[in-house]
Amino acid sequence: MKKIIGAMLLFVATASHAGHLDVISFTLKDDCSLAKYLEIVSDFNEWAGAYGYQTEIAVPVHQNDLQTVRWLGRSANGETFGKAYDAWSAGVRNSDSVPAQLNARFNECGDTNESRHAYQIFP
Repeated sequence: MKKIIGAMLLFVATASHAGHLDVISFTLKDDCSLAKYLEIVSDFNEWAGAYGYQTEIAVPVHQNDLQTVRWLGRSANGETFGKAYDAWSAGVRNSDSVPAQLNARFNECGDTNESRHAYQIFP
C-alpha cells in the first residue's frame, strides 16, 4: 500500500512539472502558401510569448497524408496554457485586439481544422 501511495504522489508531483503540448491538425487553403502562414505564426508568437505559449509548425515529409500540417503549441504546463487560451478567447471577441486581427488572418489562410489534442510533456 505504501508503494502505491508513493507512486501516486510521485506521479502527481511529476505531472505538476509536466509541459503542455497543444496539437492542432489542419490544412491550408489552396491560395495560402506555407510561407504566408508562417508569417502569421511568427506574429502570433510575438503576442503569445507574453503568455508563455510558443508555436512551431510541423510539415509532413514522410507520411500518407502530405496535406495535413500540425500546429505544435508549447507551454510550461496546463495552467500556463489555460491562461494563454483565456487571453486569446477574450481578445478574439474584441475586433480591435491583436488576437482578433491574427484570428482573421489565420481564417484567411487555414482551411480545415481536422483535430485538436493536448498532451502532458515530461522531460
